[in-house]
Amino acid sequence: MSLPLDGMAAIVTGAGRGLGRAEALELAGLGASVVVNDYGQPGRDGSGEASATPAEEVAEEIRAAGGRAVAHVGDVSDHQQAGALVQLAVDTYGKLDILVNNAGILRDRMIFSMTEDEWDSVIRVHLRGHFNTTHFAAAHWRARAKESGGPVHGRIVNTSSEAFLAGSAGQPNYAAAKGGIVGLTTSTALALARYGVTVNAICPRARTRMTEDVFAGFEVPGDGRLDALAPEHVAPLVGYLASPAAAKVNGQLLVVHGGMVAIVERPRVAAKFDSAKETFTFDELDELISPYYEDRPPNETFAAAEVLGLKRG
Repeated sequence: MSLPLDGMAAIVTGAGRGLGRAEALELAGLGASVVVNDYGQPGRDGSGEASATPAEEVAEEIRAAGGRAVAHVGDVSDHQQAGALVQLAVDTYGKLDILVNNAGILRDRMIFSMTEDEWDSVIRVHLRGHFNTTHFAAAHWRARAKESGGPVHGRIVNTSSEAFLAGSAGQPNYAAAKGGIVGLTTSTALALARYGVTVNAICPRARTRMTEDVFAGFEVPGDGRLDALAPEHVAPLVGYLASPAAAKVNGQLLVVHGGMVAIVERPRVAAKFDSAKETFTFDELDELISPYYEDRPPNETFAAAEVLGLKRG
């Protein structure tokens, strides 16, 4: 019996632990050959010495289950290393079909306390990292499409966050990077559609090393049921988006967690005001806009409990 991703080759970045590991295992379980990328640094802030162990362990886990996998220890925020990652997939499996961008770090701080390095490092790993791998994968698919004279199977699944959607006071660098990833996703989706490539982004909610503080107070079921925040709830959507079945899903943003997938609409106009004369005056704007906000909450971003739909333990 054939599997949805039989004969396909995939890259998953940041796949040595947590969400990336679950995604790599899911793609392998659906038949894909996988390049497991992870820089292997022990600190979630990107600190510590790089190590081959996390990526090698996940690759071995896939091979032990009968799948095909190789490990890649590299920093996707480095342009040359990202190029080498894509080339490894092509050299090992003959092509690349699927790219899952998941690698990231955290350096949380309030905006008035954040250093330049804390800002730059998070933007570099998340946003530049997504760009680097996407650049080389896109060039590969474009060349293949030109050579074959028709579309190819290409899938990119990017990782955004609800920190971009709802705000996160202590994560201005992370929220900005995740917002940039959505812009990169929609732009790349338009550019690559002609080649048969789709590009989508997910906002996953998962209990991982990156989110251990965020979800520290949310209860974990003790009766053997799967944790609502387990990465295994996210991975099936990634597998679906990577497959031929999702050929018409392109340029989309999806929130996923605990047995729920929500498709997020693009921003819509909430209210519109027109000037009485050629242009607005200050007084006219005050008369039109201020009343609109008078009866509205000062902060309309979702509270964490409402967004997650979870109870604290």
